[in-house]
Amino acid sequence: MNLIEKAASRINQGDALSADTAALRSQASPADEPPHAPLVQRAQARAAEVPVHAEAPSAESEQEIAERHVSRQITIDLERLRAAGMITPDDDKHQLAEEFRLVKRPLITNAVEATSSDRNRNLIMVTSSLPGEGKSFCSLNLAISIAMERDRRVMLVDADVARPSLLGYLGLQAERGLMDLLLDPNLQMSDVLLRTNIDKLSILPAGRGHKHATEFLASESMSNLLDEMANRYPDRIIIFDSPPLLVTSEARELAAHVGQVVMVVESGRTSQDAVKEALRQLEGCDIVNLLMNKGSSTPLDGYGYGYGYGYGYGYGRSGRS
Repeated sequence: MNLIEKAASRINQGDALSADTAALRSQASPADEPPHAPLVQRAQARAAEVPVHAEAPSAESEQEIAERHVSRQITIDLERLRAAGMITPDDDKHQLAEEFRLVKRPLITNAVEATSSDRNRNLIMVTSSLPGEGKSFCSLNLAISIAMERDRRVMLVDADVARPSLLGYLGLQAERGLMDLLLDPNLQMSDVLLRTNIDKLSILPAGRGHKHATEFLASESMSNLLDEMANRYPDRIIIFDSPPLLVTSEARELAAHVGQVVMVVESGRTSQDAVKEALRQLEGCDIVNLLMNKGSSTPLDGYGYGYGYGYGYGYGRSGRS
């Protein structure tokens, strides 16, 4: 039995990573260039003024300090997220928060325990076979969940440049972003990166659309940008909300650069043929995990807590999954 047949078999058994979003069935479809020296100097001068007895914040590199002072701050409406059934940092006992703890744990382990031969394991692409399966919903919840870790920072990238949706989920207007970085060599990451009121979470919007987006995503400039993202901040995990695999070629190009892939499968809707074809396009990826979305919640072993815990299934040519 080959790899794809094994994956399809496990899907038949319902043994995929479950993110229980049944309550949202009607809605789910719905770094940087080197900083300017004066910024670093000012940040260092301010740091020197902090009293010795003051509680020290988490360690930041000079690049992070400069990025924090240059990039724009946005406010995510947490009530809006909560009303949509999403994870919020102040409600970590939510059923969905419990489930995404299971989703994120192997992804973080793969990123943290990567060796020198494990390329870009901290770059994680979230995709699906077809539109409407909930990949953007899962990308955002995964990013918020990882941001709740004590020692992890997260950058969420809207890589679906043809149909960006992350800012829309958050009720925010379109901004410059990923495509602008590729089109304008004078732009720095800090010019387009958005800091949020969720501690340790930043967002890189998709930016302007472009008819040659696929070629740009397959370019050497994109490869260099991703390598810089992966290596500049060792504690940062970068999540890409990518286009569906079966409707564009952009997701395949991005998959060639990331270290892990999460493929969202909609329970009761995504066909086996679609899953098999999508998995064929990911055969060159080391680690691919399936995440079943919109499944039904069931109590565990009769305890009645109601948490819809799922069971992870990943596969890859090498590494942990």
